[in-house]
Amino acid sequence: MSNSDSSSILYPLSSIPSSSKITIPKFRERKKTGPKISMVTGYDYPSARFLDAAGVDAILVGDSLGNVVQGKSNTLGVTLGQMIYHAEMVVRATSRALVVVDVPFPYAQQGPRAAVRAAAQILKRTAADAVKIEGGAGRSETIRAVVEAGIPVLGHCGLKPQDIKLLGGYSLQRDGERLIRDVEAVQEAGAFGIVLECIPTALGKEATEFLKIPTIGIGAGPHCDGQVLVYHDLLGFGDSEPKHAKAYVRLGQIITEAVQRHCEEVRDGAFPEP
Repeated sequence: MSNSDSSSILYPLSSIPSSSKITIPKFRERKKTGPKISMVTGYDYPSARFLDAAGVDAILVGDSLGNVVQGKSNTLGVTLGQMIYHAEMVVRATSRALVVVDVPFPYAQQGPRAAVRAAAQILKRTAADAVKIEGGAGRSETIRAVVEAGIPVLGHCGLKPQDIKLLGGYSLQRDGERLIRDVEAVQEAGAFGIVLECIPTALGKEATEFLKIPTIGIGAGPHCDGQVLVYHDLLGFGDSEPKHAKAYVRLGQIITEAVQRHCEEVRDGAFPEP
């Protein structure tokens, strides 16, 4: 068996033809036509292969890798080089899903020029489809500059993890007037969609009905045009998940039990078998 044959067995490619690749126009059109958009975070080659084969519409290479891959308490320490490193693996594994990459702290915060340079490096070095930029009205000119540079932008409003020092922690964002002002500014700046994080259900519904572009919720209720979930939460790597998440399997427990069995067999001399 060749290496390529082995790889395809371990990580099967999607059976969906590549002509059905999710593009920015197709993503936007789902606001009108449905069905709702599925987005899951991905950080490496094998996870992206599984997600693409399963039919996920979009893969977000999130700076949340700082939390779930690097074990840090927040996303602020993730570098541009690390984002490019992880995104390049995800893109190489993907044939159908739209791949979106976070612009890490502090490039968008430094203004349009720094954001354009960082976003351009991401697309040029990874061949990803788009970038995600956190921020509302105060960052609309930065988003506009990136879009005008020919780089598609997914917005991110509500709870913004890159503002964690200002917020003092991860908490529900209840300011409805500010949210509507922010999402309107991001839409007008040219974003093709907006992630809404950690806001009341009613506010998620209001923002989704107000906007002409798709909303992707994470802790924003069921009325958004799509949902994004962290890969490790979906698969139950930890002992528990955030309130807004759902574990469809307890993979962490399965992995631990499998490795324990292996260790026992090594110690007992049962592995390797004759």
